[in-house]
Amino acid sequence: MATYTVLVTGGSGFVGSHVILQLLAAGHQVRTTVRSLAREAEMRATLARAGADAGERLRFFAADLEKDEGWAAAVEGCDYVQHVASPFPPAQPSDENELIRPAREGTLRVLRAARDAGVKRVVVTSSFAAIGYGQGQRDTPYTEADWTDPDGPAVQPYMKSKTLAERAAWEFVEHEGKGMELAVVNPVGIFGPALNGDLSTSIFLVQTMLEGKMPGTPRLWLGVVDVRDVADLQLRAMTDPAAAGERFLAVAGDAMSFHQMASVLRARLGPAGARAPKRELPDWLIRLLALFNPLAREAVPRLGIQARASNAKARSVLGWQPRSNEEAIVASAESLMALGLVTSA
Repeated sequence: MATYTVLVTGGSGFVGSHVILQLLAAGHQVRTTVRSLAREAEMRATLARAGADAGERLRFFAADLEKDEGWAAAVEGCDYVQHVASPFPPAQPSDENELIRPAREGTLRVLRAARDAGVKRVVVTSSFAAIGYGQGQRDTPYTEADWTDPDGPAVQPYMKSKTLAERAAWEFVEHEGKGMELAVVNPVGIFGPALNGDLSTSIFLVQTMLEGKMPGTPRLWLGVVDVRDVADLQLRAMTDPAAAGERFLAVAGDAMSFHQMASVLRARLGPAGARAPKRELPDWLIRLLALFNPLAREAVPRLGIQARASNAKARSVLGWQPRSNEEAIVASAESLMALGLVTSA
């Protein structure tokens, strides 16, 4: 099997770390960008705990999505780039440009550096946020042909940032790419094994349920995919000739309600899952809470909406076979407990 030199942006993040693990396991030379090289020792320790034998096959470069410095050196001599880095805030900013600008400009900065270095293909980690919002409830599943309407109802800054960044990437490659290829992976809610205490929003949801900090679940649904399967799809999209110029939805199956997630935790974990919420809260109560709780306020426009998405393209074109929703949810919980990140009552 051929091996390559691959740059992973945002390697310290949840998805980026798993992409690095799989690239190393496949024998590739890996580079990754971090905002500060002070994180190298901590990242190497995290990867080592996860079983990676990185050694000299992993190199670190300092680069920031909002600055030009460092990108040319990071991408020099690379065959491929996995552009995973993107801002994801715990709460929506008051100024949407705080998210949109670094997401869009950062993506273009990486693409320019990759093109100038003669990189063959860039795989961008986008999101279902760029596909399935701004259109209300619909009965048919979303596919890669769909796009979020950035000006649609209840489209929050994060969704808008992912949509505009991905649109900009496609336009850049078409008009300025000079033959460089682009493939895009669009994951739904990403679960699976956490590697350290730097938790993604989805894993934080599982942690909150396990710790009994959620008295009941709002009527919200979320697509589910395991982070290991996202990384697998990223690698397939990197080298398969059929992936050039294509988007791929990363979703395991039907969307799950928060209530179903809590039920899985209780059923599969026994006593360790006993504090997961048992009640589903009525919509009127969430709307009342929204008057003074920003998280409830963000939930209100999505109450009762089940956005289904199809993984048929990733399966048929790239032979992708994801784990089940339940496996991804349980893996999140088990990793949190193994890392000592679930506080007792």
